[in-house]
Amino acid sequence: MSPDAPKQSHWCNVAYWEHRTRVGRLYTVYDHSVSIFYDLPQGNGFCLGQLSLEQRSSTVQRTRGKIGFGILLSKEPDGVWAYNRSEHPIFVNSPTLDIPNCRSLVVRKVMPGYSIKVFDYDRSCLLQHAADPDYLDGPYDPNSVRISFAKGWGPCYSRQFITSCPCWLEILLSNHR
Repeated sequence: MSPDAPKQSHWCNVAYWEHRTRVGRLYTVYDHSVSIFYDLPQGNGFCLGQLSLEQRSSTVQRTRGKIGFGILLSKEPDGVWAYNRSEHPIFVNSPTLDIPNCRSLVVRKVMPGYSIKVFDYDRSCLLQHAADPDYLDGPYDPNSVRISFAKGWGPCYSRQFITSCPCWLEILLSNHR
């Protein structure tokens, strides 16, 4: 690439978490789609199996084993989509999945082989999301999506906060469209 060539901008960063601990660096995404998976002999994308941590609980180890082919995250003209390529469900929370001015957390369960629009660009422009501190489990970013592997959280689950989930992703969207 020549120094005069325009620099390709990234559309998101991905952080991988185990409970309350971020593992590894932010993974910057430049292509329109990225595979996020546990371990493949060949594969392009974000390989979570390569991230090391000194000590892992047995719950985290079991859940990491369920990630498998993981997800395909894709930036489309209408928003960002997550395709569940795992053999286990994923759970998704996003500001654009919430009902406007709703005081409860909306977490969607996505079964293996299915997809969901995890972020809607048009809807995000319409939302005037005033974050209620009583319902937050950490800093609030109206341009972020949280996805957990195999374990759900929120009012319908024993885990009330995503930080109680063994393995989860934080998708930090850098710009709209």
